[in-house]
Parts: sequence; structure tokens; C-alpha cells
Amino acid sequence: MTSQKKIFIASVFIITAALILFSLFTAEKQIDFNADVKPILNKKCISCHGGVKQQAGFSVLFRAEALGNTKSGKPAIIPGHPEQSEFIKRLKSDDPEERMPYKHPALDASEIDILTAWVKQGAKWGDHWAYLPVKPAEVPEVNNEWLRNDLDKFIYAKLEEKHLKPSPQADRATLLRRVSLDLIGIYPSEKLAQDYLNSKDETKAYEVLVDSLLASPHYGERWASMWLDIARYADTKGYESDPNRNIWAYRDWVIRAFNKDMPYNQFITEQIAGDLMPDPTDAQYIATAFSRNTPTNDEGGTNNEEFRTAAVLDRVNATWEGLMSTTFSCVQCHSHPYDPFKHDEYYKFMSYFNNTRDEDVIAEYPLLKQFDDSLTKELNKLTSWVKTVSSAQEAKKIRLFLKTGQPAINSTTADNLQDAVIGNNNIALYFRNNAIARLKHVDLDGAAQLIFRYKSPEPGGRISLHIDAPDGPLLTSLSLDTTAAYRNAYAGFKKQKGIHDVYIRYANPTLGNPEELVVFFDWFHFSAPFPGKGKPGYAAYKKTFDDLLNARVPTTPVMIENPAAMQRQNYVFERGAWTAKGKTVQVGVPAALAYAMPENAPANRTGLAMWLTDKRNPLVSRTMVNRLWEQLYGTGLVETLEDMGTQGMAPTHQELLDYMAWQLMYKYNWSIKKMLKQLVMAATYRQDSKVSDELKEKDLFNKYYARAPRVRLSAEQIRDQCLTISGVLSPKMYGPPVMPWQPEGIWFSPYNRAKWKKSEGSDQYRRGIYTYWKRTAPYPSAIAFDAASRVACSPRRIRTNTPLQALVTLNDSAYVDMARHFVVRMQHTGEKNASLKIAKGYSMMLYKPIPQNRLKIFEALYDKALLAFKKDAASASAFMGDKQKPVRPEDAALVLVANAMLNLDEVVTKN
Repeated sequence: MTSQKKIFIASVFIITAALILFSLFTAEKQIDFNADVKPILNKKCISCHGGVKQQAGFSVLFRAEALGNTKSGKPAIIPGHPEQSEFIKRLKSDDPEERMPYKHPALDASEIDILTAWVKQGAKWGDHWAYLPVKPAEVPEVNNEWLRNDLDKFIYAKLEEKHLKPSPQADRATLLRRVSLDLIGIYPSEKLAQDYLNSKDETKAYEVLVDSLLASPHYGERWASMWLDIARYADTKGYESDPNRNIWAYRDWVIRAFNKDMPYNQFITEQIAGDLMPDPTDAQYIATAFSRNTPTNDEGGTNNEEFRTAAVLDRVNATWEGLMSTTFSCVQCHSHPYDPFKHDEYYKFMSYFNNTRDEDVIAEYPLLKQFDDSLTKELNKLTSWVKTVSSAQEAKKIRLFLKTGQPAINSTTADNLQDAVIGNNNIALYFRNNAIARLKHVDLDGAAQLIFRYKSPEPGGRISLHIDAPDGPLLTSLSLDTTAAYRNAYAGFKKQKGIHDVYIRYANPTLGNPEELVVFFDWFHFSAPFPGKGKPGYAAYKKTFDDLLNARVPTTPVMIENPAAMQRQNYVFERGAWTAKGKTVQVGVPAALAYAMPENAPANRTGLAMWLTDKRNPLVSRTMVNRLWEQLYGTGLVETLEDMGTQGMAPTHQELLDYMAWQLMYKYNWSIKKMLKQLVMAATYRQDSKVSDELKEKDLFNKYYARAPRVRLSAEQIRDQCLTISGVLSPKMYGPPVMPWQPEGIWFSPYNRAKWKKSEGSDQYRRGIYTYWKRTAPYPSAIAFDAASRVACSPRRIRTNTPLQALVTLNDSAYVDMARHFVVRMQHTGEKNASLKIAKGYSMMLYKPIPQNRLKIFEALYDKALLAFKKDAASASAFMGDKQKPVRPEDAALVLVANAMLNLDEVVTKN
């Protein structure tokens, strides 16, 4: 090769390299919409140009809207041409009437530069991270002896990035208490505790401890407490009168589901659509009470349809906020101001819930009858016989009616009333003499009988049923038996076809007062006659049908879908008002997330459940693992559990969140127990919680987890822990709620005069999850410690630290009573003097010896109390709970000390 050629090649190489370097140095930084642009738009622009307002016809919520024509007839953003874009011109304008944001401080130069570069680069949009499908995250390649599993690698990588180091492992006593409170909400058995504390192999012993706690029946109680906030579970209906609601079977279902580690996708599916399962079990029906936990309004004069609609809206909002960490409720009135959800999409989603049989009636229909084993056996024999003499479909209809009373027509829906009224506008249909009422659009296809529930104290009355008009063709007529209480009755007629209005008439020639209310109707059920007439066994099985229909058994409000003839139309509510019905809509999910809808999903709640639990749904798995993290660490990786949208807090460890969400679905097949085990086995979880000066300076709020958190226990945990330490915790599980001690005057129930009746015996010492929950007057000590009111879905509890909390645990009679029992435990240790008893009590509470400086404080408190009680025997007796009974001042002084010990910071805090 000649020297000239070599020089030429070298020159070309140098020039090419120079051009590449020049292009690298001069290339404009690529703008990331989500990281760079969206925060500016949300903070400075979208309040006037978003889902709520679209001033001048310009919106920056969706790309199609942002690039579309404004009221001027031209687009405000022209991709690739910021100099031609009115959007950029207005940001840079010096004219205060032209410059945007209007009448607000101007954007700073860096923000304008970002938006200008973004438009120049094509005004590309981007999807918010939470609305993208979960993908497997790459585990950081880090290596350190501190690491125990892959979760730690994400934490350690971030700590290295922030120039922080993890804390050493906490001592065994601290870990024992921490993991026990986290997994079962109370202390473990003494044997399990000592096995762990005394084991020579701490690593192996810790895993045995974790496995034992996860297998404990108390695990379900602890995690059900979390879920009941989401499910807005309460033992009353809410609103003004707030009467009792028997729905505790749902609470028990949740506990059992957690205990048997029901896969989370099944856990959601049964709560959303358990009644639509093939041949649903009682448990699957009860699971749907998740949606029946909504408040209902029994107040006189209220409109049942208004509050039925309010309950449906509540179900929509709870599903989004509780299961998907999304603030969807604002879309009821307008398109979401910050996230990609449009106004009509709210009502498409609402349509999934809008066709259920509940109608805000006082009786809370539909109700699942919970037959005992004997009655269930009779029901099974009956339905098997019906299959042989009729069909499986007819047997299914009879079973549904006997178990749920559906499909029935609530009498409160009657209209065209003459000499009739809907009692209190919401109770039932009341007749005077010569009354007429219409049941609209009744499906009579194949019907040949009416079963109805009524009461009538006056003899001599007769009803007649007419088709399509008050004086239309007679369907049937019958005399009404006198009854002071509601009873079920039958009326047969010739087999019918089609859908008709049915008019009910009543006449009684013996009555004198035309204003007297003489008949009260509860519900009506039109059906085929009982099958098998003339077949062997007919009479016996007809009697079985009657006996089951009339059986008085416990019931639980559940979800039942409307039959085809009772389906409702679904509308968009203009500006969110239920009375302002706009265009009709069909079921559907937001277009931004519709990619997760399975192709075979039916257009009902089953299809909705399939969409929620589809592994392409980006929100459900992320929400649940974030919630598990929050329960263990006090704060989620996304702090705003209720909102993962663009206005929620950014995740501190997004890759870790996605890694866990992927694992929950694909590795653990939706097992919550397996996910929790990985979390508590991590070195991150096992760290000491001490705060160094360096951590105070660099990470005051522990966002990067260089230490374990110090978090005050939940309301339930504080009570349950005190019960455990005091040795009086009842092991009884499930069943009706209980009423432990609370002061007089908390309840004020003007309509039914309901009173708080203190439970007797061990029932007053049951776990907090079983305490009766009245929405308008929740258990006072629970509210002081930030329990949710459960009027609506509560995705997270906000912890506070107020003087009221110390006043509760130091003065509430329930806690003083627990302190007395705690002293009994101390005395049973056999120690002779007060100092040794106090030391033993401390070790019972925290599994470790009491520090000498702490012991001296309690000894001084004991001495002071002893002196006071010796001088005032009456005060000592009163403090011990019986003013008339003499007590030893030494015992009273020790109770006062025990009460103070239960209030130690390290006792009410998880370290």
C-alpha cells in the first residue's frame, strides 16, 4: 500500500471519528415524556387544560386531544416545530394576557427548554409506568455477605447508589416479636418463642419460626384485618339510623381464605363474581358480600333507587382504589384530570355492577340462607328428585330460590298506586281497602304460580291479579288469611307467556275505615309450578320445599345477578348526577387498559374478574405486593397505596416492585403466603431499626431501607398484644361480633334504641377483628389508633401520634383490666419482691431482660404508688375495680406499674 493511500485512509478515519464525536456532543438529549414532561404538565398546565377544564378547547391529557384543533381551528402543538406551536409561543410570551400559565407564575427557563425540546422531538407521548404490563425485572448484579435473597439485591444496589450501608441484623428477641406481630398480629406460643430464642442455629430456627407463623390459624385473623378496611366491612348499614347488619359470615370467609392461602386471583374472583360460578357454593356466595358491604339507607323518605345507585358507585370506586390503586371516583363527573380515563369509561365499568338484585331495601335482599347440615341434606335430596322428574335447569332454579329468594320482585318497586303507598317510601307496599298497584314488566313466560310474602291483620280480604290493566284479564284471585307477622303464600293460575304488567287489586267488604292500612306486601315471585305432580314422592317433596322456604335460619347479604327480563339500561350520568341520564353504554374497561381483557370474557362480573386477574393487568399484582410491603415496613414502595397514577408518589424502587409483582403471579402462582415468606426472610426485613446520625442526614424517612422501620402498631395489634401479654386472649375464632367494655353514651340510636351490651366471659377478651363495628360510632380506642371508619374503601391507614392514644391505653378501663391480669401473670412467676416481678413482666413483653435504668424508673413508680395506696385504701379498691372490696396496696401499686409498662414506646411500637 502506498504512503499516500495510507494517509488518505487515516484522514478518512480521523474525519469519521471526529464527525461521530461531534454528533455525540451536539446531539440533543432525548426527552422522556413520563419523567420530564408529564410532571410539568400536571403541575402547571392540566388544571386548566385537562379532564375537568379544557380552556380554549386545548387539553394535554391525551395526545390526540393535545395535537387536535383548538377553538381557534388550529392545533396548539405542531410536532417537530416548536417555533410554530402556539403552546410554546404562549409559554415564552411577555404579554401577561397571552403568557401561560395565565395569571400564574411563568415556567422557569429549564421547564420551557424541556417542553420546547419535547415538541421539537415530535411531542411523543408515553404511558405512565403503572399502566404498562408487568415484565420481569433484571436482578442487580451485586455481591455482599449481607444479602439473603434477590429482594435484598435491589435494596443493596440502591444503597450503594446513595452511598449508604445496611444495618446489622436485629437481635433475636426483636426479630421474634417483629415477625410474629407482622404475620399473626399477636405473640407466638411460648414453646415456639423459646425454640427460636434458644436454638443454636439461628438461620434455620428463623425459617422454622416463619413457617410456623404462616401455618398458624391466627395468620388469617391478622391479614383479614387489613382486607376488611378495603372491603369497608362493618356490622351496621351506615347513614343516619345505622342499624345492624348480619354480615359477619363474610369476615369469617376472609379469615379462612387467608388461612388456606387461597390464590389471590381466586380470592378476587370469588368476591367479584362468586355467585356467577357454576353451581356456586355457600362460601362463594358469601364471598360476594365484598360488594354488599356498601352502606344502605333505611331513613324514612329516602329514594331506594338513589341509594341503590350510590351503592353501585361505591363498588366501582372500591374496586379501583382498593384492588388497583387508582383514584377512579373523579371520573364519575368528568374525564380523569391526570390519568388516561374518560368520563364514559366510568359508566361502562359501572355497568358490570349495575345489574344485581339488591335495591337498597330494608330487608337487604338478596340474602343467602345458611342451612345447617340437616336442612342442606334435605335441599340436596329435593333438587336431586327435581332433576329426575323435571330437568337440571328447573332444579337449579328451585335451589336458587330456596337459598336466596331470587329472582323476586321487591314490593317497593310497585307503581301506579291507588289507595296504596310505599311505606316510608322505602319499606314495603302497603294497601288500604280497594287498593291497586302495578308490577311493571313481569316475566310470565312459563309462569303458573305466584309466591308472595305478606301480612294482613284484617280478615275477609281478597286479592286479584290482572294482566296489562287494572281491569285486564284475570290472572288469579284468592282470599288472604289473617296473619300478624309476615308469611309466605301461593296463588296458582294458568300457564302464561311473555312479559306483562301485572296489576294487584285488594277488596274487603267488611272494612269500615278507608284510611286503614290492611295489607303489607314484601316481595312477589312468579314461577313455574312445583314440578312432578302425580309422580311418586310429589307430596313429600312439596312439603320439603315449603319447609325450606319457611325455615328461619341465619342469612347473609350476597350478590345475585338480574335475570334477562330484569336487566337495567346503563347510562352515562351527566356531570355525575344519577338523575341526569345521558347516552346508553355497554360493559367495558378503560381503553388504556383494555389490552388485558381476555378474548373469551363474558359481558358480566365474571368477565370483569377475568380482566382483573389477567396477568396482563398492570395494576392488581403491583397493588397487592405494594400493600404487603406497606404492612411490613409502614410505607409502601409507592407511598400512596390509593393512587399509583401520575399524581401518586413515585416508587422508591420501581424495579423491585415489578420484580415482586412478577413473582407473585408467575413464580408463586398468586400465593400470598409464599410472597410474604420471601419478604420476611430478606436481610432487609431483619435489620436493626436504630437510626444513626448519618441516616438521619441522608435518609431521615428510611426511603432506601438502610435500617428496619420503627412503626406504631395498628389499633387491632395494640389491643391484641395487650390481651396476649395479660394472658387473657380468647383463642375462639369466627362467629358473631362481640362487644368488649366501652363507656356509656358512645352509641346514640334514636330509631331502634340499640345499646352496646358488654359481652360476658371470655368473649370480652377476643381479638379486635371480632369487635362489633358500628359505622357511626366505631369502637373508641380503635379510632384513637387510626382504625378506618369503613364508611368507604380505605386502601391505607394514616398513622398519627396524639395524646389521645396515651389517654386510651393509660386510662381506658379495658386496658386497666388487662394490666390487672398482667399482674396475675407476674405473680405466678413465683418471684417474691416487686422488683423481680417487674423484671419478669418486662421479659414477658419483649423477650429480653429489662435495662437497669428502666427498672429503676419502675421501682420508683412502684414505691410512689405503694405509698399513695397505703394512705388511701378507697382509691386502691377503686383502682382494682371494686370499691367495696379491700385490696392489698402492694397489688394495686403493681397494677399501676404494669399499666405503665404496657404503655412503653417499645411495646406500642414495632422495632
